[in-house]
Amino acid sequence: MKLTENIIPILLKNTLTNKKDVFISRKKDTVTMYNCGPTVYDYAHIGNLRAYVFADSLRRVFEYNGYSVKQVINITDVGHLTSDADEGEDKIESGAKREGLKVSKIIKRYTDAFLEDLRKLNINIDKIIFPKATEHIQEQIVFIQTLEEKGYTYKTADGIYFDTSLRNDYGKLGNIDTKKLKAGARIKENKEKRNFADFALWKFSPPPDKIEEKRQQEWNSPWGVGFPGWHIECSAMSMKHLGKQIDIHTGGVDHISVHHNNEIAQTESVTGKQFVNYWMHNEHITIEGQKISKSIGNTIYLRNIIDSNFSPLSLRYWFLTSHYNTRANFTWDALGGSYIALFKLHKYLIEECGAENGIINKEYQKKFQTFINDDLDTPKAIALIWDMLKDDNLSKKDKRSTMLDFDKVLGLGFSESNKKLLEMFKDKGKKLTVGKLPEEIKKLADEREKAREEKNFIKADEIRDKLKEKGYEIKDTAQGAEITVK
Repeated sequence: MKLTENIIPILLKNTLTNKKDVFISRKKDTVTMYNCGPTVYDYAHIGNLRAYVFADSLRRVFEYNGYSVKQVINITDVGHLTSDADEGEDKIESGAKREGLKVSKIIKRYTDAFLEDLRKLNINIDKIIFPKATEHIQEQIVFIQTLEEKGYTYKTADGIYFDTSLRNDYGKLGNIDTKKLKAGARIKENKEKRNFADFALWKFSPPPDKIEEKRQQEWNSPWGVGFPGWHIECSAMSMKHLGKQIDIHTGGVDHISVHHNNEIAQTESVTGKQFVNYWMHNEHITIEGQKISKSIGNTIYLRNIIDSNFSPLSLRYWFLTSHYNTRANFTWDALGGSYIALFKLHKYLIEECGAENGIINKEYQKKFQTFINDDLDTPKAIALIWDMLKDDNLSKKDKRSTMLDFDKVLGLGFSESNKKLLEMFKDKGKKLTVGKLPEEIKKLADEREKAREEKNFIKADEIRDKLKEKGYEIKDTAQGAEITVK
């Protein structure tokens, strides 16, 4: 049953058509959705987590409109090499060596951490299927055998490859011109590959005399001992759990050119049917204007946010204030703004609205549904809440009920809002202190702020120089001073 009698169509930006398409499900009132999941060799950083808040928001939009959703997020626990072009070391094996642990320990540690991060971001993991690549080896082998029977594969010294030249539509997702792909753009060219875009379906384990240490994960196959390529798992597992054709497939924009085009090629070669109707991709985020990179040392994890006394829901709020397919720049100051904004919404709900429900305002509900159905325009949906709270024509009871209705999509914890939750927020209306600063640095920062208030800018500049000598930079913003480690 749909939300309203006059149905507002759901529009989705479809990477396949490069336009907003009206959503029509393959099966009435049911949506099948596959979301590319994590490679569990390390913790997911906040850039990774954006993809799952986006997927959760998408699910919630469908449910808000009366659909039931069958959702899969895969767990890649084998086969994802350090290069997307099928070269380098397996990331899981590499993680095990890095930490001196068995592969099984690495997989469990980072799978558990990923699922816990999702819970903290108010994503209901009980509604989601999380298949593991290692638990679907036989399905992947059968899939490759079918491709082999149809003549799409060939053998090289290191594995079984898919011949992309046999698909005249290869690269149709994102309009990738395969002729312009250059060897070296992703990895050193494999001389045995027939075409640069060809990709591995099954990789052979290196012979014992060529390696110092045997792989921890390998299986027997019709082609020899080895392990599946990264791309094949998504096709095999989506087919098993969702069927040959699905409604929606999501992932980051970095998946478009290689991973998702490979999925399309191999799946449609097996079935002879269109694999996915709507491909949707979230953009990356930067941190303080820089690409997230371990080499730069600017990686931020959800636990860092929690350790800095921010509610994880403030990160979810920050994600929702920008559109999923636009770039967003994370700063601690921006997170602080989201933290305060969310605190104020919970405070208003508890202290102003009380516990008594009213009636959902149909006018605001229709505006909200229009925004979220227009390709998940969550920034407008967030702004609408603030407009509604200023509306004196609505009773506070009705505002409460309408906010709770909106939260079915936004997932900001309004339905659980109570004084205990409010205690999670420690805002006093002042500039938030991010992280733990040494007492000496805090003291200097306070002295500088006092000097600025007294308009003693010479002294303030002297303190700034002292902080710089000690390895800290201080930047004045509209919300207060922002201190970062150089």
